[in-house]
Amino acid sequence: MKRWILALAATVALGGALSACETATPYQPLAAGNAQSGGYSEIKLEDDRWRVSFKGNTLTSRATVETYLIHRAAELTVSQGFDWFETAQRQTDKRTTAFDADPFGPYGYGFGFGWRYYRRGLGWGDPFWGGPWGGGPWGGDIDLQTIEQFEASAEIVMHHGQKPAGNPRAFDAHQVLANLAPRATPPT
Repeated sequence: MKRWILALAATVALGGALSACETATPYQPLAAGNAQSGGYSEIKLEDDRWRVSFKGNTLTSRATVETYLIHRAAELTVSQGFDWFETAQRQTDKRTTAFDADPFGPYGYGFGFGWRYYRRGLGWGDPFWGGPWGGGPWGGDIDLQTIEQFEASAEIVMHHGQKPAGNPRAFDAHQVLANLAPRATPPT
């Protein structure tokens, strides 16, 4: 039993140490070997039309993900020899994951046995150990935590010349790069 507890403690400590190393996704290409998960990717659809996306990890805010997406679209536009781009389609998806922040309960035994339910005004409860109002031998209530992860994508159409006035979906690629370059932090 003592070995099992020591192995569990070592596993928890290792997991905590590894997660402490994680930082928000830097401005980087999406690749399997990156130190931080996430990054940008693109697919060429036609000579002047691309689908661009940026996926952040769980520490990257929605605003950062959307900023990096627009920055990458501007970089791509300039690298292809165009001056401005227009977003034909743009969206940001959010994935939310909920988990029990204390799955072993206040006594550390881990006897939660599965399902829990929500009681309006009373919070979450465990019907097996906590009864209908919680407070059983293992506490009954859970510490519910949520994490969010964002991914933004856009289909862009690239153009030559002056950006037309009055089109809210049109971006001057050179101005975007000048304005967002300080915010697009590459990995260190």
